[in-house]
Amino acid sequence: MFDSLSTRIQDVFTSLRGEVRLTPELVESALREIRMALLEADVNFKVVKAFVDRVRDKAMDQTVLKSLTPGQQVTKIVRDELLALFGDAEGGLRKQAPTPRVVLLLGLQGSGKTTTSGKLGMWLKRQGRHPIMVSTDVRRPAAIQQLSVVAQQADVKVHAPETMDPVARAKGALAEAKAKGFDTVIVDTAGRLHIDDELMDELQAIKDAVEPSDLLYVADAMTGQDAIKSAGEFHRRVGVTGVVLTKLDGDARGGAALSVVSVVGVPIAFVGSGERLEDLELFHPDRIVSRMLGMGDVLTLIERAEQAVDKDEAEELEARLRKNEFTLDDFRKQLKTLKRMGPLENILGMIPGMGQIKELAQQKPDEKQMGRVEAIICSMTADERRNDKIINGSRRKRIAAGSGTSVEEVNRLLKQFTEMKKMLQMIGQGGMPSLKGMKGMSQSPQLPQGGGGGFAMPGGRKRKKGGPWGLIKTR
Repeated sequence: MFDSLSTRIQDVFTSLRGEVRLTPELVESALREIRMALLEADVNFKVVKAFVDRVRDKAMDQTVLKSLTPGQQVTKIVRDELLALFGDAEGGLRKQAPTPRVVLLLGLQGSGKTTTSGKLGMWLKRQGRHPIMVSTDVRRPAAIQQLSVVAQQADVKVHAPETMDPVARAKGALAEAKAKGFDTVIVDTAGRLHIDDELMDELQAIKDAVEPSDLLYVADAMTGQDAIKSAGEFHRRVGVTGVVLTKLDGDARGGAALSVVSVVGVPIAFVGSGERLEDLELFHPDRIVSRMLGMGDVLTLIERAEQAVDKDEAEELEARLRKNEFTLDDFRKQLKTLKRMGPLENILGMIPGMGQIKELAQQKPDEKQMGRVEAIICSMTADERRNDKIINGSRRKRIAAGSGTSVEEVNRLLKQFTEMKKMLQMIGQGGMPSLKGMKGMSQSPQLPQGGGGGFAMPGGRKRKKGGPWGLIKTR
């Protein structure tokens, strides 16, 4: 989402790093580029003006101008001011709330409230909570059924009374939660294509009936400043305690995320970073800013890995690696684990330094190639997956026909898997892969191939043009 803005800001920092001393002219030139980058990202113009003024005041300080590392000083100033835009409030729900806690989801029609209800329910279950969901949207066709389907996918209980009165449905869910021991009630409210008095009166009546501790405005990040205006109106009429930004994995310019705290005056609680129900994250301002500045986000990467990786499977794999027993079956399992962590493009953006590789910014991981590799491996027999050495010419033809690929792709996979095993064997014995081919890595975002190098997907380009990590073909 922040790709364009991130690239522009990093280019400014790169130009400053080449300067021995900063001058007021250089500072103004850099601020001009930052201002244009923020405005093009659809950040509110008042927010941009205040941001640039604060950065200018700090950057013009004599200690910065005379510093031996002026570029780093300006980077720190911009980072601190970006953090200030997001506020100092932590993401998530309010710390203190009565039991059962009531969470009211607000927003316009089509912003993703129902899907976010399911995501929030799954997130709460991972925290050890016991939520129950209810829909009060009695006007939109199949809205109640949609929530039931989402709740079933998230394995969350749904309160489904026969009444079509929104207030009675919300009160009934709260009564059931108290009677059966549910500790959180998620209320999915109705939306409109625009804000009207009828909608606000209904929301106010539900609020008065169930006394929610959290009123989360669900905003589609793709709508930009319109989402901010709507959030401000909801806050004025009903009272909003936090914002949930959906579709943060899209190609929106990111202005809504940077403007919402300053314009509306409420913190961002959660962000939706994908279509899966697992793709709801607590909003961490420092992590978002770190990604924007190309510094990666190792903490989020670790959290996703912990959710995706089974501890017993990881220990078993470690033992197999130490014994040099890594098989194609093991590799297929690792591909599935990687998929569970989310889109590869997002994962790459969390690795420090990856965003600063120009070629990588222009290349996108082709996740379809992962499916082709899985198809090839699944077309093998159990014996072939355990021992790739027995795969002769006739077997390769059968595997290619069964997976819908070519014999050349099967040959490439087997050859590169053999190289990968050599590398893993050296690491398991305490050695390191050959450094042959390391030269020129800054021009090509790929691990070295010589002496057991990276693992490129079938259908990939020549090694010099390999994709990120040497794992995925890029397009």
